[in-house]
Amino acid sequence: MVFEELLFELETLTMERRHFVKGMAVGGVLLGLGMLPRRISAAENNSSWPQIPVLRGTDFNLTIASQQVNFTGKTRTATAVNGHVPGPVLRWREGDRVSLKVTNHLAESSSIHWHGIILPNAMDGVPGINFAGIEPGESYHYQFDVQQNGTYWYHSHSGFQEQTGLYGPIIIDPLEPEPFVYDREHVIMLSDWSDEDPNTLYAHLKKMSDYYNFNERTVGDLVRDIREKGLVAAWNGRSMWNGMRMSDRDISDVTGYTYTYLMNGQTPAAGWSGLFKRGERIRLRFINGSAMSFFDVRIPGLKMTVVAADGQHVEPITVDEFRLGVAEIYDVIVEPNDDRAYCIFAQAIDRTGYARGTLTPDPALTAEVPGFDPYPVLTMTDMGMDMAAMQGMNTMKSMTDKQSMNAMVKKQPMKGMAMKGSGKGKNREGAAGAGSTAPIVHSETEFGPHVDMRAMNPRYRLDDPGVGLRNNGRKVLTYADLRNLYPTSDPRDPGREIQLHLTGNMARYMWSINGIRYEDAEPIAFTYGERLRITFVNDTMMNHPMHLHGMWSDLETGDGRHIPRKHTVVVQPGSKISYLVTADAMGGWAFHCHLLYHMLAMFRKVVVSK
Repeated sequence: MVFEELLFELETLTMERRHFVKGMAVGGVLLGLGMLPRRISAAENNSSWPQIPVLRGTDFNLTIASQQVNFTGKTRTATAVNGHVPGPVLRWREGDRVSLKVTNHLAESSSIHWHGIILPNAMDGVPGINFAGIEPGESYHYQFDVQQNGTYWYHSHSGFQEQTGLYGPIIIDPLEPEPFVYDREHVIMLSDWSDEDPNTLYAHLKKMSDYYNFNERTVGDLVRDIREKGLVAAWNGRSMWNGMRMSDRDISDVTGYTYTYLMNGQTPAAGWSGLFKRGERIRLRFINGSAMSFFDVRIPGLKMTVVAADGQHVEPITVDEFRLGVAEIYDVIVEPNDDRAYCIFAQAIDRTGYARGTLTPDPALTAEVPGFDPYPVLTMTDMGMDMAAMQGMNTMKSMTDKQSMNAMVKKQPMKGMAMKGSGKGKNREGAAGAGSTAPIVHSETEFGPHVDMRAMNPRYRLDDPGVGLRNNGRKVLTYADLRNLYPTSDPRDPGREIQLHLTGNMARYMWSINGIRYEDAEPIAFTYGERLRITFVNDTMMNHPMHLHGMWSDLETGDGRHIPRKHTVVVQPGSKISYLVTADAMGGWAFHCHLLYHMLAMFRKVVVSK
């Protein structure tokens, strides 16, 4: 009885500590938000709240400069485009030739990358890869033909400027009518803001990788595990994680402890708002322009029909919720049938904060903000293991022993992806759309103190919504749901495959690809015109949104006839994923994880040549 009482007291103290820490973070957000957003005259979409400015046409003058902002009650310096955070919406038209003069008024070099836009190499905007950058006081003239339509975005590719505000939406209107109709649209750009200088934030992570994580396991969690699983099972579970020196609560590197999550530049307390009329079909263009944050998005009371992914039309799929990885984009259609307000709720993947907005027919109406879902806990699935692998671990002397690791990898059968919509005999294994059947191979460079984990049984998990979203009672979008609305543009089978391992030592905050950081890596060579397969194996416990510049990433979901095209592909912890690339863009291109504080090392240069 004494033991139980002691555990209860410890659990109570732990709960109080969590609320205290969380309360400080929330309180910090609320301090500077005593006033409502400034009312402005009716603008685009007939909204009566501040909206992101919209620039239309073919000729644009953009200035990059420092701007004083106050999101939390403290004045800080942001990096703004034309004086705005986010920067203005750039509205182009498919088939036009756009000209953008970008002038840098900062004291340091800058750049703008047009994310997801297919364009000439010299216009991509990545310093050190395809141009030198824009020096202080100088301008760079971007000019290219717009060959696509849909929702995209732009951001800096210099230092940590993206974190401090240099990002904005791009909307490209189509030449031909789209395959769906809507009455009104709203752009919804999600982002994360910190009052800390990004260099300080990065230094904290390098010194202590869990610096911003206040949700690590406590005695209270052990008490609950013992009550739910029994002493032996709970003890064995904790012993396993402790033996690996890893945490099942390591969800996000940077959390709501320092971040304020923004929707169209509005804080959670203020909230962004957009108008609708009952019965209208509303197109919502969701863009994740954050530096480090994944968002789980839903609108309680409304179904969302996904009609485009990363700017490309997909077969419509109706869902309750979707996870929006860093740099990903989803366009959805909603149909409010009641004269009431609806909350657009975007909770951070680690449940330490949220961004919010309101769809409303009346400026006087507000919507209740839902509570957080439970804090996610990583499982053996997210470690790339199964029960057989766990048993085999007991025979291993060390997680870094190469011979033991390779033996374990060979013992585990590789399960394939769900062949959604493929039809009998339509795709043979390894053909376009079917994914990789190649064995998992760990190179010499992946062994050493710079790599603290290798997934023993990485699998395709395209139908897995991810940690924190499994079995939550809602229909959650997965990659397995995505099918291109049009036939695959390049149906060729891949001529070769490149396997890339996403590697790192999380405790030391060291990231790499195949165990090699960018500054020590050779470029990846593509041959112009070839069709090749990229297979990622995520040997870490983090989600990594991987972005290839200049070319489409044709995500293999099992149906070679309707392969969805993306510019950013999230690789889940302990999993593998494949996509096809048509090397149709000459020159050097960036290829990297889009988590800003991973990008410095988890980066490659791709060179396309004849």
